[in-house]
Amino acid sequence: MRMLVDWVIKFFTSLRLTVVLLAFAIILVFIGTIAQVDEGLYNAQARYFRQWFIFGLNMFGWKIPIILPGGYLIGTMLVLNLVSAHIYRFQLSTKKIGIQLAHAGVILLLVGQLATDMLAHESQIYFAEGQTKAYAESSIHHELAVTIDSGGNDEEVVAIPGRLLENGGDIQNENLPFTIRVKSYWKNSESTFRAPMMKNGPPLAPNGIATSFDFTPAAESNNPDEPNVPTAQIEITGPNGPLGDWVVSDWTADIQMVDALRQSYSEQLGAEMAQKIIAQLTQPQTIAIGGKQFTFALRPERVYLPFSLELLKATHTVYEGTDIPKDFRSRVRLNNPKTGENREVEISMNHPLRYAGLTFYQYQMDAGQAARQAGRVASSVLQVVHNPSWLTPYIGCAMVALGLVIQFMFHLVGFLSKRKTP
Repeated sequence: MRMLVDWVIKFFTSLRLTVVLLAFAIILVFIGTIAQVDEGLYNAQARYFRQWFIFGLNMFGWKIPIILPGGYLIGTMLVLNLVSAHIYRFQLSTKKIGIQLAHAGVILLLVGQLATDMLAHESQIYFAEGQTKAYAESSIHHELAVTIDSGGNDEEVVAIPGRLLENGGDIQNENLPFTIRVKSYWKNSESTFRAPMMKNGPPLAPNGIATSFDFTPAAESNNPDEPNVPTAQIEITGPNGPLGDWVVSDWTADIQMVDALRQSYSEQLGAEMAQKIIAQLTQPQTIAIGGKQFTFALRPERVYLPFSLELLKATHTVYEGTDIPKDFRSRVRLNNPKTGENREVEISMNHPLRYAGLTFYQYQMDAGQAARQAGRVASSVLQVVHNPSWLTPYIGCAMVALGLVIQFMFHLVGFLSKRKTP
């Protein structure tokens, strides 16, 4: 037993373990960077850095059958290695306080990064001037939202995560009096208007938007600037039998996707015809059961906020004589009924809003002269970041810097004292 304890201590305090882990970290960074070409930024991060183990690699289009430690495992082992060596080797003394502080800072950096990967969430708020939003939307995750209207003033929303749709099969929820069967699911899709008098094939489903639009699968996008637009074909079965097949698609509920289609149809067919087509695309899909109306749509996953933001003014300026952006600026009204706050705040590229544990960054904007000439209402996109450990990098770096300065000063004072001694 004693030999086993000694071996464990020797293993976790070994400098060789530190070198091996750092070597694996370098390899992982290289592999993860190369993999972004084939898998995209988000997929590469999830597959290589946010995993304990990596089973197989994708490099330059080749699949390599190999098992490697993932980012979580390397980071955790480095923390254990540093903590073990710190406790076992270093003695608490005034002369060593700088080294101990620097090591503690490195440990905090590693722990903070792990906490950020596990706890941090990003979403976006997209609104036009005059619009008010009390929720943010995910840019990569989706949900099937079923809105229940009982005839009163309140509405109940049941959100089914997109991963359940992706898995297929039957989906049941205790708050819904029907079963949803996923017949097909596409991570990315394209939509085409079923124009009258055209030789269209049979619709994908006999109900709802499928009678006016065709949806086809598309290759999964790895470009963050070209997000995937999922579509699913579902069958709804109520207590008294089938209620038909339907198509739900992010093309119909994602405001940014709808605006992109509207702009495309406007350029091809004119603004008036584009508006008629978009009205058919965004028409609610509903069923009625037991005196209640159920409206369903596939949309970006929502994160609801305990306050609201209203976009008052979106400002987009460029450098004179060029189309290079100079400044993005959103003036919003923050309204929080719980605290009684009702104030105006300005958010710009280098001045985010920090409020209620969230950080609001200026992300994108469609405003200025280009938007006015195209007849578009000025709009803005805010990046919303929830990161409980956002202070750890600053504190960790400060601890490392202070520790190095203290240790250097101890050596400097000692060196100068020896020189003065006759």
